[in-house]
Amino acid sequence: MTQSASFSGVRPGLHIAIIMDGNGRWAETRGWPRIAGHRAGAGTVRRIVEAARRAGIGTLTLYAFSSDNWRRPPGEVRALMRLFEQHLARETPRCVANGVRLSVIGRRDRLPDRLCVAIAAAEAATAGGRDMHLRVAVDYSAREALVRAADSCRSLEVVDAEAFEWRLNAVSHDEGRAPSVDLLIRSGGEKRLSDFLLWECAYAELYFTDRMWPDFRAADLARALGEFERRERRFGAVRAEAAGGWSGGPGPPAPAENGAPEAHEPRVAGGGAADPAPRRA
Repeated sequence: MTQSASFSGVRPGLHIAIIMDGNGRWAETRGWPRIAGHRAGAGTVRRIVEAARRAGIGTLTLYAFSSDNWRRPPGEVRALMRLFEQHLARETPRCVANGVRLSVIGRRDRLPDRLCVAIAAAEAATAGGRDMHLRVAVDYSAREALVRAADSCRSLEVVDAEAFEWRLNAVSHDEGRAPSVDLLIRSGGEKRLSDFLLWECAYAELYFTDRMWPDFRAADLARALGEFERRERRFGAVRAEAAGGWSGGPGPPAPAENGAPEAHEPRVAGGGAADPAPRRA
């Protein structure tokens, strides 16, 4: 597959999540400082965001910095925070021009003030984007978000999945409501979720690649999406032909949210914790 990747056959409106792993190791194998890998990875973000928009992806969520990543050397963390700020300033006009709405999810009370200002400015500038929703997870921990959301529900008499999801979004600065993740991609060769979108990935298809994030290209995204479309997603049900035409008889219907088919997921075939020392980036 060439760089001019084809996204034919990919259903529009999918939610794709990516754990962008391998920046530091990519740089180290070349004898370069780890921050060089992070800079190269920022270039990959630009390419993949553009490719995802061309592919008709509805929501793209990128794992940029986990809450566990604060354990990294202080110099690397400071450099990453500066890189985030610079990337927001550089890419916000591109997002506006391409109709991409940008949101940053995760905690903000531990981020530098300058970065928080840059985040607020980018979110405000891109609020009108309708072609794709780009979400970037910074200082994010799914388990911590789940605990905080559960704590915020103590005053409610009744808590259902929808009410809980709204609380979960609120504690992560995620205004509105993102659909469940359809496909989670992880680069860099590791095969784990690393405390990323645990609620949203209840029924996500998982795709792992050995390619380091700086080397990840549109062709790799197309390959992952092609694999996704070939998979059979039943969400706990069985195929009618496998059940002799029996659709399940009496009983609860297939779940309609959070790990269940969205409006764009009715097809049967065709797709559709925190690590002690995460090695993401």
